[in-house]
Order: sequence, then structure tokens, then C-alpha cells
Amino acid sequence: MSRGFVKEGDQEEIPVLTPRAYLPDGVTNYVTQVGMDELLEEKQMLINERDQLDAANENERRIALNHINAKLQLLSDRILTAQIIDLDKQSPEEVWFGATVTLKEDNETELQQFQIVGVDEADVSKGKISFISPIAKILLGKKVGDEAVLRTPNGDRKFEIIGIDY
Repeated sequence: MSRGFVKEGDQEEIPVLTPRAYLPDGVTNYVTQVGMDELLEEKQMLINERDQLDAANENERRIALNHINAKLQLLSDRILTAQIIDLDKQSPEEVWFGATVTLKEDNETELQQFQIVGVDEADVSKGKISFISPIAKILLGKKVGDEAVLRTPNGDRKFEIIGIDY
């Protein structure tokens, strides 16, 4: 039947979703074990939400179900492409994925600390930065005592690697 003969109220509503954290095409979806556990926990929460869905009417239920299923699809795709990095196998002498790096910025007395993690796990408020972030990219492969320079429109920011921990 042509869509022209379907009542307006019977049309499926396309769920509008907030996209997951950006991961460029062709870039491997690295995650820590903690990051993978968080993704799996999020998936289970969505499944539970879907299973316990209670809406006032069938139309509301169908819309909510479509929304949850769309979120589950995006999340499942991300989980399927995830590659867990074993932090115990990373070189303790160099900054690589999963490292917690202690930095001293030029002319600053306070130290900064960041863990380099997957895009879904990144949360600056928790000191976790994505491995595709500009600062993570300048730190990769560095050792304690090395300097890393972040070029910004407002000038260069220089960081000294003070510590590396996994």
C-alpha cells in the first residue's frame, strides 16, 4: 500500500537520538576493560528498561520502544567493534592507550593527570581523555622526562611527562 493512503497517526515515528561519542571511520574502537564493562552495563540497563516499559497507551509504548531499540542498536554496534587493550601488556616506560599520565605544564605548579581511554569512556571531569583527542595524540610514545607540545590557535602549550602508570 502506498504511504499516501496511511493515516497520519499510523506513521512510525523515527527516533531522534543523541549520537554516541565520535569515532572517525576506519579508526579502531579501542577500549579498556573498564570501558567495555561500562558499555555492557549500559546495554543491560537499556534491555531492562525495554523489558519494563510501561506506557499509558500503545502509541506511546511503540514510540518509546523504537527509541530504546535504536539506542540499543547503536550501542551494540559499538560493542561489536570494540577491541579491549590489556593494560598489563602495555610498555610501562611509554605512554600508550590506557596509561595514566602525570603532566606538568610550563609555568604551572599544579600537576595534571589524565588516563588515555576509549571514546565512550572519556570523561574529562574524571580525568579520562579519548585516545583520539589532541592531547592524547601528542603524549603517545613519550617517556618520563619527555616534553610534549600541543599547538593551539592561542600558542603552544608545553607539557613535561612526570609519571606513567597503568
